[in-house]
Amino acid sequence: MLVGRSALETCLTASVLIVGGGPCGLMLANELGRRGVSAILVDEKPGTAFNPQANATQARSMEHYRRLGFADEIRREGLPADYPTDVAYFTRYTGYELARFKLPSSSRAGELVKGMSGSWSAAELPHRVSQKYVEAVLRRHAERLPGIRLSYGHRLISYVESDDGVIAEIECLDDNSRFQVRADFLVGADGPRSMVRQSLGIVYGGETGTQRDFMGGRMLAVYLRSPGFYASIPHAKAWMYNCFNGDRRAFMASVNGRDEFAFHTQLRPDENENAITIDEAKAAFQRACGAPIDCEVLSFLTWTAGHALVANGMQRGRVFLGGDAAHLFTPTGGLGYNTAIEDAVNLGWKLASVIKGVSPAELLDSYEVERRPVALRNTDYARRFADSLGLFAPAPEIEDATDAGDEARRIAGVYLEQHARAEFNIPGVTFGGRYDASPIIVSDGSQPPPDAANVYVPSACPGGRAPHAWLEDGVSLYDLFGFEWTLLQFGEVMSAHSSFAETIRAIGVDVKLVTLPKSLRDLYEADLALIRPDQIVAWRGSASQAGTIGRVLARALGHDASDGARLAS
Repeated sequence: MLVGRSALETCLTASVLIVGGGPCGLMLANELGRRGVSAILVDEKPGTAFNPQANATQARSMEHYRRLGFADEIRREGLPADYPTDVAYFTRYTGYELARFKLPSSSRAGELVKGMSGSWSAAELPHRVSQKYVEAVLRRHAERLPGIRLSYGHRLISYVESDDGVIAEIECLDDNSRFQVRADFLVGADGPRSMVRQSLGIVYGGETGTQRDFMGGRMLAVYLRSPGFYASIPHAKAWMYNCFNGDRRAFMASVNGRDEFAFHTQLRPDENENAITIDEAKAAFQRACGAPIDCEVLSFLTWTAGHALVANGMQRGRVFLGGDAAHLFTPTGGLGYNTAIEDAVNLGWKLASVIKGVSPAELLDSYEVERRPVALRNTDYARRFADSLGLFAPAPEIEDATDAGDEARRIAGVYLEQHARAEFNIPGVTFGGRYDASPIIVSDGSQPPPDAANVYVPSACPGGRAPHAWLEDGVSLYDLFGFEWTLLQFGEVMSAHSSFAETIRAIGVDVKLVTLPKSLRDLYEADLALIRPDQIVAWRGSASQAGTIGRVLARALGHDASDGARLAS
């Protein structure tokens, strides 16, 4: 970590300059550092997040953390291992319980995953953990990597791009001193007000300003400590507490399972977000509770729900955008942070491949081609979830102890349970993002399965996530993959092709050959499958096509047809 500089240290060099030290920037630093690529990360904040922010890590992100070797560490963070991750709905937290979608604790999820199939055939299940904990883990691992330098308390002032790279001016916020960074590439992961995006003249497109009864408009976020909350609530514990009434709609995530919570409520028309006090933040929490439960406000801020925005571009020359700088979500479904993680994974291996001279610069053009459609898809899903929750208004009598109140609560409960299943059981959203239009995906003419939020059909149709299986010895198929490229063969398909190793050496890429029993062939519906570093199927083929693997790999690395033929020969 950058903590000081000598008088002579006026210019630093690195392959990549990352602006932004949130999940996207930190994940990118880990991806690059693991590949021996140097990077300098700068962020204006003094350190990783203090506020909880995002609270749901989807299974796909957990699979990537597993690939990097620290999924278990992430799963130990946040809630206690035996804490239920239920999503529950109440008139008020001390009032009537309306609906509950039961979900397993982290320890139970670890037990369940090996027995799951179909839509949830995965190496990992979701984990309910606040972003503040995730960022701390990502930072610790990035700091251990040679060539990675994390510079919190620093900001990008300006930069100049040329054919040779980027020269950026950085300011240390402690003493206002400045220095330069020379890098081959710059990545803006600097949030929704991204200076990098604005410098490129790229604007958001999509939907904003949507007004809803809830999750559409001005929101108040309160990070609070309430040691007596659980004892004051006559209901089983939950991870997500939703408050559903006509006075104070809110949701609240348990942060540590003991006394810390992330409370969010929609401000009423008469409430001025610029004049909220600590006492008013505390009162908002207590109104949602329906009782004067004591709390300490650790921090609070206002934000706006109702965005479904995607930048009109994610790359200009040597400069790239990722995370909130490239797409801005209403946080239903927890899709913003998880989409940002996959941005970093996608861009990381490609930057490394170009920087190491394995791929031409044209490979990087595939980043926007692949990730922007997924961002459009995911913001649309998040908008639908927000509509489902926010446009459903509570009946005026929902809190009344009357027959009419009972009926209003019954109707609301049926609807909210259905909504919870739609928003929080989303294997299709989690696993189903695809790169079918990418120039580095080698299509075999097959059709991908339909895209649906709540159903995922595992498929090795090139362009999507590699189908997962638990092997007979209890090992995840993903744990057999190489960190870079993997060629799966079902049976000894490549044994007749002694030139395979020579071809791989000529291309200069790391490919791990994994032999699987023919009994697993039906999972991939092919004799061979080429898996990218991000666990995406780049190509699949029959045994008779084994001799073309060099050309296939060259194309997947971004070489055009003529280069591919030359490299493979």
